[in-house]
Amino acid sequence: MSAEPRINDRIRVPEVRLVGPSGEQVGIVPLAKALELAQEYDLDLVEVAATARPPVCKLMDYGKFKYESAMKAREARKNQAHTVIKEMKLRPKIDPHDYDTKKGHVVRFLKQGDKVKITIMFRGREQSRPELGFRLLQRLASDVEDLGFIESNPKQDGRNMIMVLGPHKKKTEAMAEAREAQAARKAGRQGSSDAAPEGQAAEAPADASEAPAETPSEA
Repeated sequence: MSAEPRINDRIRVPEVRLVGPSGEQVGIVPLAKALELAQEYDLDLVEVAATARPPVCKLMDYGKFKYESAMKAREARKNQAHTVIKEMKLRPKIDPHDYDTKKGHVVRFLKQGDKVKITIMFRGREQSRPELGFRLLQRLASDVEDLGFIESNPKQDGRNMIMVLGPHKKKTEAMAEAREAQAARKAGRQGSSDAAPEGQAAEAPADASEAPAETPSEA
């Protein structure tokens, strides 16, 4: 069955509880009277509560209502926050440069409001030293504690050790801040393009002392 409400002559009841175009309660009226009022206002009679007794109908511009509802739904989808879990893999004996690079990715993910699954991969004899992975995870969690927290404590999973970091900032907040930063950058670029280029300042008037002396006119 269609999810759209019944409108105008598709409404098949003897009477309705009518709501006016501004939300005012008109009361219970015969269907014919409600349709007559809709025609007078050049609006549609829309059934907004079909299960009520009698059904509730409202006078409105149904085409405009559908358009505005679609725009609101589109905006809601645009702003909807989807929980994303990123993953970062490290080795127990990672060198400092690689660690800084991986940490930078984790920082970026947390700033975006995403969770991060950190996986320490053990190979060969490293499996007998799980404390190396544990200390590395604790170090990483400490380095990014201003952006995220340990949502799932380190635990051994076969040859890997896994920890999940959650962001302090909600996804919606991160998205809003990203939009504001983008708007600020755009405004800054616009402002710089409108400014006069360097070296094109107006010429200063010549110093009065450098102006030639005026020759007195002869009588």
